[in-house]
Amino acid sequence: MAIESEYEAFLKAWTEDPVGAKPVLVRYRELLSALPGVELSTKCRPGVSFSLRARAAAQQKRELFVMVDVVDDEPENRWLSVCFYNDLVTDPEEKGDWAPEGLNGEDACCFNYDEADEAQEQYIADRLREAAANAGKPGAK
Repeated sequence: MAIESEYEAFLKAWTEDPVGAKPVLVRYRELLSALPGVELSTKCRPGVSFSLRARAAAQQKRELFVMVDVVDDEPENRWLSVCFYNDLVTDPEEKGDWAPEGLNGEDACCFNYDEADEAQEQYIADRLREAAANAGKPGAK
């Protein structure tokens, strides 16, 4: 089974969602796929995470600029961890967690969506747009 179809099968089977993370994930995927020059891929590790990864076509060294993980260690209570390279986003409200060497060996800033919160959803969406713009600049890593 191709990774993309495995990811789609996961989404279809995901019915228990007390946090309301699934519709947020779908909106993030739609947002990212609508951005010019952004390519999406997925990586499925059942019991660990289901990852949506976005890469800007202008990036030369990095495989992605964001990793949107559905944390799957408790399938009945999944949540989102959205991680960016630290140099691609700002965090003016200090809502993120700094993760030293947390994304492919580089420093990262990660945001959790682990409770229904429209403001947090929007804050992360703003970071998605910011990271895509920064990753898409000529000479981006």
